[in-house]
Amino acid sequence: MRGHRSIAATLWLLVLTAGVAQAQFASETRTVTRAGTAAAEFLSIPIGARATAMGSAVSATIDDPTAIYWNPAGLTGLTRGTFTAEYAQWLADISVNYVAVATPLGAGTVGLGVTAVRTPEMEETTVEQQEGTGRTFTAASYAVTLSYARALTDRFSIGGSVKFITERISYSTASGLALDIGTLFVTPFRGIRLGAAITNFGTKMRMRGDDLLTIVDIDPNNRGNNTSNRAELRTDPFDLPLTMRIGLAGEVWQRDGYRLTLALDALSPSNSSQYVNVGAELGLLGDLILLRGGYSELFLTDSAHTFSLGGGLRYRFGAFHVTFDYAYEGWRYFNGVNRFTLMVGF
Repeated sequence: MRGHRSIAATLWLLVLTAGVAQAQFASETRTVTRAGTAAAEFLSIPIGARATAMGSAVSATIDDPTAIYWNPAGLTGLTRGTFTAEYAQWLADISVNYVAVATPLGAGTVGLGVTAVRTPEMEETTVEQQEGTGRTFTAASYAVTLSYARALTDRFSIGGSVKFITERISYSTASGLALDIGTLFVTPFRGIRLGAAITNFGTKMRMRGDDLLTIVDIDPNNRGNNTSNRAELRTDPFDLPLTMRIGLAGEVWQRDGYRLTLALDALSPSNSSQYVNVGAELGLLGDLILLRGGYSELFLTDSAHTFSLGGGLRYRFGAFHVTFDYAYEGWRYFNGVNRFTLMVGF
């Protein structure tokens, strides 16, 4: 009975925290879109071919190192140390790379994940030189996340993460810190799982750097003053893309090494309206072969996402468990995105 009270208290704390977080960005009217109002938008790019193929509906079913991104409580599903690496050629030739390692310890599971998003080299242009200055620049965004998760009972797990975020364009940078918290509960009804997570709750980010240095004349009407005063342009600070996820997942069919898992996530992000993701995963031959499909951003007006598909292979090489996953993510106005993820359990 005491364990059930602890679970209820923790769930109530999570809901209360979600309400406080939601209140921070609920001041806008319903008629005003929140798109493009957050810094570090790369934190909204999904991670992992498995999750992407399932339409990003994995808050209640993720159990590998990519749980660092989705729901840190999912790390308790690991039974061995696991390394994950992902590569994706994102929109406009932007590369998305992710590496993570997680391992269970006696008192829980710890994980470390690094996300790197980089643009190709671009030509610099100015108002005066719109055909190009002859110089080039790049932009990049990074997030380093340290996570810890623990199973409080055989059915309830909780996890948290702290992440350092930095963005750079040319010679200007912005940095910030954020916290994630998540829970996972396995219900007694046919193993249906409930997951909830709040991600990117942190500081504001503001661009600073040499690109913001300029020369100004503070009194252009005075011909005798110094016309070459050094000044720094000050940019506005922006919030991180705070997101609340609530997920539901379970096996609707399971027999003789075959299973069908359905999952649904409801999201409330600070930089968009609410929407729903749905996904499915079919495991064949004891999960040797995996087929997945999903749909993202249901009920979101002017959504750019469409369907997603993918699959995976799991095989054991001696002491190593190797998984290769692929996902194709469809877009309404852009070319599709291909994702590749390699996972090695040791």
